[in-house]
Amino acid sequence: MCQTLSEKSKSRSELKREAIIDAARKAFKEYGVDATSMDKLAEIAQVSKRTVYNHFDSKEALVMYLLKDLWDQAMVKIDVHYDAVSPLGEQLTALLKQEVNLVGDKEYIDLARVALGHFLFQPEALQKELEKFDDEDTALTLWLESASKDKRLNLHDTELAFTQLHNLIKGSCFWPQVVQIAPVLSEPEKQALVRETVDMFLARYK
Repeated sequence: MCQTLSEKSKSRSELKREAIIDAARKAFKEYGVDATSMDKLAEIAQVSKRTVYNHFDSKEALVMYLLKDLWDQAMVKIDVHYDAVSPLGEQLTALLKQEVNLVGDKEYIDLARVALGHFLFQPEALQKELEKFDDEDTALTLWLESASKDKRLNLHDTELAFTQLHNLIKGSCFWPQVVQIAPVLSEPEKQALVRETVDMFLARYK
């Protein structure tokens, strides 16, 4: 197989790491996280088991990497910015759809369940992992700050407002599913959740 220029510029170690990550994505989706062993990942990635452990010291570490990567793609690196002219409702709806589609996705929920199970009795280790999610401001945080500075939202505490939005979303489409007391939301249910959350938030802060 021919390599691209970007692939040729990467070291063998980097290419193997990418192969392991790609294998994990495929295996977790096809077999489920619990049913995927490190041996299976090594087989799919076509590397040794030792190589897998050289890059990720446990399956849970790999799970946390994938969770962080999904979070970054959906919440940090998205190209959605505050617009001083467009209606706030439309802008906030676009941002919250991103979060609902992420945290309400079965793949993300399954990964999170494994990670939380692993860290259940290791609160300090869990806190350390969660802090990685706060390394960069999300698009939603930046949007809230901009709308507040523009006097279109009456926010006294942007972090609190973000947390409130986050909890409204995850309280319906993430936590009940993680503990398996409710099914994954359907698309119409996700749309309704976003709509109701936007209406509630703007009624309070606009």
